[in-house]
Amino acid sequence: MENLLLSFHVVMPLCLIMALGYGIRQLGWIDDKSVRTINNLAFRVFIPILIFYNVYNTRLDGDFQWEVFVFAVVGVLALFGILFLIIPRIEPENAKRGVLIQGIGRSNFVLFGLSVAEALYGAGNSGVTALLVAVVVPMFNVLSVVALEVYGTEATHPKKIIKGILTNPLIIASILGILVMAVRLKLPSFVETTVSDLSKIATPLALFVLGASFSFSKVGGNLRQLLIGVTGKLVINPLIFLTAGVLCGFRDIELASLMVIFAAPTAVNSFTMAQQMGGDADLAGQLVVFTSVFAVITMFMWIFVTKQMGWI
Repeated sequence: MENLLLSFHVVMPLCLIMALGYGIRQLGWIDDKSVRTINNLAFRVFIPILIFYNVYNTRLDGDFQWEVFVFAVVGVLALFGILFLIIPRIEPENAKRGVLIQGIGRSNFVLFGLSVAEALYGAGNSGVTALLVAVVVPMFNVLSVVALEVYGTEATHPKKIIKGILTNPLIIASILGILVMAVRLKLPSFVETTVSDLSKIATPLALFVLGASFSFSKVGGNLRQLLIGVTGKLVINPLIFLTAGVLCGFRDIELASLMVIFAAPTAVNSFTMAQQMGGDADLAGQLVVFTSVFAVITMFMWIFVTKQMGWI
């Protein structure tokens, strides 16, 4: 029951904020133009600030199993590589291909990683997870940009993909955060406070605009894609990579962090990025919504199983 409540308390706030956005949009208090404007603001300002601040706050002090770092990097690259091979063969529409690759491969690690780690091991014991955030989140961003550029609505050229990566606000924020973290630059307290306050806006705003953009009338046309995306994201990914992590000998906070990387629902930012880069925004939003809802069940399942086995 404790593990069920943990998963419920992590996921339900996300669902409630999305429900608020959906309800306000249905009441007509905001229109489509307002939703697009807010979405653009979240993508270009608040989400990059959140990513920068999370990476900036990461500290490399203390013991750390670098094998976890290697496993996470290789695992994420392998996952996206497999998706690039499989998805184009089972999905005929380009706009949905990039969204499916991103939706299955990219987890909401910023939000779920630290939340689950702190809930399981305490607020002062999530250093491993924070470091993995600094590494994995930039990878998710770069690989997602590549997927959306390759399977965009326009002809793809290598220069266009490179430009899309280098000019993406999320990539820029990740790089700046890594540079500042690497040189251990300490921001002035008033700047750090401002960045911290602004970063707290990002996730609620992104969830709100996702809910406001959601349309149940469009779900019927994406049932097959949603089945593939939700099953791949919440069941197949963790089954493969969590098993591999256990076999490699990872336990406790390291295994819990890897579990969240591969078992957490699709990142909220993926909807914003898909909408901005010409992907199927409806499908992207639906993947975030349905993986977040069903994660209440699947995250409980993975946490319960690993705790029962004594692995975390």
